[in-house]
Amino acid sequence: MSKTATKSRPTQSRSRGAQARPRRNGRPTRQNGKTLCGYITERFDEFSRSQKDVARYIVDHLDEAAFQTAEELARRASTSSSTVVRFSQALGFEGYPELQQAAIEEYRNRTAEEASGTGGQLFDFDHSEFESSLATDHANVEDTARSLTREQVEACVSALASAHRVMLVGVDQMAFFASYLRHLLALLDIRAEVVTSPRQDSITRLSRVDEDTLVIAFSAGRAHPLVVRAMKLARHRHAHTLSISDATLSEVGEHAELTLYYSSNSPSFTRSNSALLGIIQALAHGVYARDKAAFKDRIRAFKLK
Repeated sequence: MSKTATKSRPTQSRSRGAQARPRRNGRPTRQNGKTLCGYITERFDEFSRSQKDVARYIVDHLDEAAFQTAEELARRASTSSSTVVRFSQALGFEGYPELQQAAIEEYRNRTAEEASGTGGQLFDFDHSEFESSLATDHANVEDTARSLTREQVEACVSALASAHRVMLVGVDQMAFFASYLRHLLALLDIRAEVVTSPRQDSITRLSRVDEDTLVIAFSAGRAHPLVVRAMKLARHRHAHTLSISDATLSEVGEHAELTLYYSSNSPSFTRSNSALLGIIQALAHGVYARDKAAFKDRIRAFKLK
């Protein structure tokens, strides 16, 4: 895969609010031996909005970002290649090639650590595009499972099971997953409302959010403004909040009490949603498992349909 990159700009050009860092051999000096992703996360609040999109993509998709040109990375992060270069300089690199090399080194170190604890590749090295997509989905589910703690999951299941009212917010492709979770909850006799567009009826539903409501927000990449607005409203009204996102530095997550991260890496033209689907089904199963006897008749009736 091509490792060429755009020509970097002079180091005097810096992002808004980002401070210069001392350099050594073309790389920023990091304290306490932080990784590139750790360093980006530490300085995340200093970046501009577009640079935050680049930061999120690198942190959550390092295996892809490490081998992309500045133009390719910009397309994935929905920004411009000049923003990618300025982001590199904001971190203290002379240009994107130096940032890319640091990403490659971190990816190699991470891969070596993971390889020592796994049973090898799902398919042979010479695999088809179909197999590549399946293998990536498999890896996404695995990565997602590793990123979640038992305490984190139990807190989310408990919040869902005890909520008096559930509001599911997801726009565009996330609307499907919000609706699917509503379907699963309906099987357990848990009523949930969905907000999937900025239409008046959806805004009316949001107006009913109160302190007895659990608002669950779905997002992929940069969150839709309506989703962010819903979470801000929920926090203002002291509602309980849960964010399900493929970005560890998600803007939605900043306003949530509880967060669940899923990996969405994909070799295809769209994000992988296999791990997201797994989280949704696992949440519903977690609620069901808390009191199987209470749900037994409803589930039996559904299976007989």
